[in-house]
Formats: sequence, C-alpha cells, structure tokens
Amino acid sequence: MLERTQELTCAIREIHRAIRDAVLAECEKASMEDLSRVVAEEGGDAIFAIDRVSEAVLREQFGRLAERRSLVLVGEGLGESGKVTLPERTPDAEAELRVIIDPIDGTRGLMYQKRPGWVLTGVAPNRGEGTTLADIELAVQTEIPLLKQHLMDTLWAVRGEGAQGERCNRLTGARTPLRIVPSRASTIAQGFGNLARFFPGFRAELGALDDAIVERILGPVEPGKAQCFEDQYISSGGQLYEILMGHDRWIADLRPLLEKRLKDQGKALGLCAHPYDLCTELIAREAGAMVCTPEGEPLAAPLDVRTDVAWVAYANRALRDLIHPVLEGVLRERSMDLRGF
Repeated sequence: MLERTQELTCAIREIHRAIRDAVLAECEKASMEDLSRVVAEEGGDAIFAIDRVSEAVLREQFGRLAERRSLVLVGEGLGESGKVTLPERTPDAEAELRVIIDPIDGTRGLMYQKRPGWVLTGVAPNRGEGTTLADIELAVQTEIPLLKQHLMDTLWAVRGEGAQGERCNRLTGARTPLRIVPSRASTIAQGFGNLARFFPGFRAELGALDDAIVERILGPVEPGKAQCFEDQYISSGGQLYEILMGHDRWIADLRPLLEKRLKDQGKALGLCAHPYDLCTELIAREAGAMVCTPEGEPLAAPLDVRTDVAWVAYANRALRDLIHPVLEGVLRERSMDLRGF
C-alpha cells in the first residue's frame, strides 16, 4: 500500500497545476500551426510541439518530488524506453513508487482549440516491470481548458476512499467542490454512448459494431427519430470524465481487437489507447462506474508506453448488465478475440 497518500496527492496535484499553467501560457502566445507541428515519434505516439512544453515542466517537477520519494516515471516524451528513474542512478527495483503519466491527453483537440486536454497520473507501489494498471492506488486528472474557457476541473481518487473533485475559476481563482455523479440511467435511449473510432483505417467496422449493439438493445431505427447519440472525444481521460460527470452512459474502445483482422487484410492497426491513457480509471471506479476489458475483467495492462489497451466503461451496474452481454455477443459472432489488456 502507498504511504502518506494525502501528501502525495497534494504533490501530484501541484505538478498537474504547473503543467496545466505552462501549456495554457504557451497556447496564449503560440500559433495553432506552431503548436500542432510534429517534432518526434516517441513512446508509441506522435510528439507535437505543444507536448514539449509539458515535458520540460514534467521533468523539473518530478525531480523535486524525487527528493522525497524515489520513483520510476513512465510516460510519453521520456525517450524510446518511455521511463526514467528518479533520483538518477536509483536502481529500478529499489524505487518506492511507479508513476505513469500522460502530460497532455487529448493533445490533438487541445492544440486546435476544439476540446480541453487532460493531465493524467496514476501512482502505484513499485513492483518492477510487473506493475500494472490494477496496482494503481492514487489517480489524479486535471483539465487543461480551452483559452476561451474560464472553468477547469481536477478529479482524484485514492483506492477505497471514493472520488473527489474541484472546480477552479481561472478569472477569480475561486475553487469549489465538484460533484462527481455518473449517470444513474438504466437505458441507453436518448443518452450519449458509443464505440471510439477516431482515426481512418477501420472506422467502418467499428461503426457497424456500434450500430449492431444499439439495434439489439433499442430495436431498428424509426423514421424521423434519434435513438441515442455519440461524442467522439479524442481523449481517453476526457471520455472517462464524461462518464464521471453523468454526460455519457457508456464508452467502448475496441481498436486493439481488430489487429488480427486488419493484419490478414495487409493493413496496420494504427494508434490505440495505451496504459498512460487509462491511468486514471481508478477515479471512475471509485465514483461507482465500471471500467473493464471487453471480457468484463479489471484492466491489468503493464505500466508502459506501448501496450495497446481495449477497454469499456459503464456509468453503473444496470447499464453494464444491459450492454455487456450484447457487446460480447456481437464480438463473438464476428469472431473477434475478446482477450487483451
């Protein structure tokens, strides 16, 4: 178990504020074209110019934390290995903590000022390379707002202590408690929920899966009516936020399940969610939502930057019981392997 969790929570939140403020300052002065320039390919994803801003703050801030707690830091922008040990020269096996972070989740939406981004961090006792998402005991996610947006949220959870949140007003500095309540609905009718299909290459198949799931639950589409809705938020942390705040009822990101089928067609899978994208799923579970693999098992991907993760989130047990058997049945009918992280 983690020790001194309150102190650690405060430290992580302070790091998040520093990253958020640095990124906002850069967005204020830099052009959209400059921020969206690809500068490298590291840790399983494209690195944009805006990412470099957060990475500089990341290293500095975690260096300060390492003066009190030794840690293995895992995340994008930390070179091809995707990790560093702090303080330097600390043997990996002797570090107290294993911390996985996404300095900006939702980079693409943020750099074009379409949707807020998120700083995501999960902290686990260090169990070496065998440490997984299931070991995370503290999670914090902090909103990086759009420039035109004056309210910004932070959410956090310690295992077994529930989810907490705070809303900050950028204009006045006022902070107020944030009420975190996932949807209590027992139907998907007239609600938001969908399969993630952000990028070209396999959107048609994912769309067909989505349609099949909805039709089996709600029946055929009726003329002139909309049964339910979708919101393709290109940020796993953002998607979890939508579940947490009662905006979305379910989300499924099944991209890794298509790998074999695409390979047989001579096609590449492309970009999928990685463990750093899901490192705050503890907050959703502590709030009463359900986050799992397509098989319904807890997420247990290793804390690295390359493992592809398929995942599903349901706002509550009733929605899980409604949707999961249908989702599982549709996938099996299409001979899709449900196994994975």
